Amino acid sequence: MVGAGPGGLAAAAELRRRGVQATVLDQADAIGSSWRGRYDRLRLNTSRFSSKLPKARYARGTPVFPSRDQMVSYLEEYAERNELEVRLGTRVERIDRNEGGWVLRTSGGDVHASQVIVATGHENTPRIPDWPGRDRFRGELIHAAAYRNPEPFRGKEILVVGPGCSGIEIAYDLATGGAGPVRLAVRTPPSITLRSSMGIPGDLPARAMLHLPPRIADAQMKVIDRLDIGDLSEYGLPRPEEGLFARLRREGKAPAIVDKEVIEAIKDGRIKIVAGVESFDETGVKLADGTRVEPGVVIAATGYDRGLESLVGHLDVLDERGYPCIHGGEEVEPGLRFIGYVPIPGLIGLMGREARRAAKAIARTRVAA
Repeated sequence: MVGAGPGGLAAAAELRRRGVQATVLDQADAIGSSWRGRYDRLRLNTSRFSSKLPKARYARGTPVFPSRDQMVSYLEEYAERNELEVRLGTRVERIDRNEGGWVLRTSGGDVHASQVIVATGHENTPRIPDWPGRDRFRGELIHAAAYRNPEPFRGKEILVVGPGCSGIEIAYDLATGGAGPVRLAVRTPPSITLRSSMGIPGDLPARAMLHLPPRIADAQMKVIDRLDIGDLSEYGLPRPEEGLFARLRREGKAPAIVDKEVIEAIKDGRIKIVAGVESFDETGVKLADGTRVEPGVVIAATGYDRGLESLVGHLDVLDERGYPCIHGGEEVEPGLRFIGYVPIPGLIGLMGREARRAAKAIARTRVAA
């Protein structure tokens, strides 16, 4: 297993239940490192009901939407309870075919395996666009992955770039934490949905709608959003022409999942929506509508790359976007699998199901041999 996050740990546990010894390799010095590094106010966008690993409930008293620290504790306890062998501080640099299996080139030497599952995460490598003039900007420019809390930014003018879950939530955190003014740069209006509606976690009906044709699911979601969110056009966030589920299926673009308080902050102007970023100069940022702002800090919530090219790019198993051509626990090559690369509601739960599928297939292979 490559990656000591939910996917890798679940795969190792499922294999162990079937009598197959598995080793998890991770470059970090702690389990669940990607969760540890996220901002302080982070909560899961999906409920604990759809975000659990096989045979592993959350601790008693865990809220419906677990926090960052609760998620870390959950993964630590999961690894301990299942007695998993996890080698931390071991960076897997490349995976090569080898006679009878695979060889993993790691920072601690070569590791040979007949079966390999890659679970390094859908959001692995922070990405900042190469905006013209970016290197000349004398203000502070960071990726959202480096943001923790609003304390260092009190009293500063902030431009957050990117209206995804992280971008909108970080903008809200800053706007309510003493920074200001806070602007959110939006090039393509996102699909927005609430984390919870009328006391019901939003991911539960969303998961059911995934089984419907996109046009039907989008028609239902349009009614829900009209009631929950309303028309944000006058605030700079018109409703996208393409529906949430159609867009998710076409380009794997998940919606922005937020709380009702965030919508109110947009409506009352604490978060000001502006046009997308065109370029930088020494002291400011030019926006797509020709206006210019001079933020002291720019936070790029501009997404992540899978970071798989250096690992398996030479094996011809990735598509043009850097995603595995085949994932979900199925083999892309004999003995090589990927899990955790589908951006849908309840991804943690999905990784558990993918892990179980992969473990069953591997166990059958060993029996047949």
